Amino acid sequence: MSQQESQPTEPAETSLEKPTSEPSVKSDNTSSTKSIFREYAEALIIAIILALTIRVFVVQAFKIPSGSMIPTLLIGDHILVSKLAYGIQLPKDCEFQMAFPPVTCFSSNIVLDFDPPQRGDVIVFRYPEDENKDFIKRLIGTPGDVIEIRNKTVLVNGELFIDKDFTQRVDPGIIDGRINPRDNFGPITVPTDSYFVMGDNRDQSLDSRFWGFVKMDKIKGRAFLVYWSWNGQGSWTDWVRWNRIGKTIE
Repeated sequence: MSQQESQPTEPAETSLEKPTSEPSVKSDNTSSTKSIFREYAEALIIAIILALTIRVFVVQAFKIPSGSMIPTLLIGDHILVSKLAYGIQLPKDCEFQMAFPPVTCFSSNIVLDFDPPQRGDVIVFRYPEDENKDFIKRLIGTPGDVIEIRNKTVLVNGELFIDKDFTQRVDPGIIDGRINPRDNFGPITVPTDSYFVMGDNRDQSLDSRFWGFVKMDKIKGRAFLVYWSWNGQGSWTDWVRWNRIGKTIE
């Protein structure tokens, strides 16, 4: 409540002595209404500012719309992404738009470094071919790494990348690398300040094999938790995947 509301109105005898003071009473009521409206408006503005600050600098929620990260992430999973995983980010290249949030930033600078992205991290980033879209993939190659794929087998710096615990390959066929880079690719060296990423659903993922590297300033953060998972198919009792709620992303 505001200070004005917490103070009592004038004593009753004052009203009795001045029966024509009704306009003053109306004025008090109007002022009180305005004060309540102002308090709600201020609370709403503060809540929006806090929500936007958390979204930009601390944590952001995303929904998984496709199956490129199966089995790690399923269609309908709702996840949280840490914006502080690699450092404190300062957004840049921002544009205003008629939407919520009203500002979209297409890159960021890390003003205070923490740990750099590590091989195996599941990251969210701006899709290089359309930066209005956010993609999520697993980080396979860090700057300076040599990446090669031979008949679906991933090699990093000439050594086998062990990925059987979090990947799936649904097509037993092998595609010639001269036709399509899905199963045979490279070798190629990851440039400075860039990263090579792949989907865990190896045979059904559009990733660095097709469109190249992810720049550091395009990484939004590291995925760390499934906070909700909606199936929406089959019996209504199976619409929510209760066993996935609270699952950490590894």
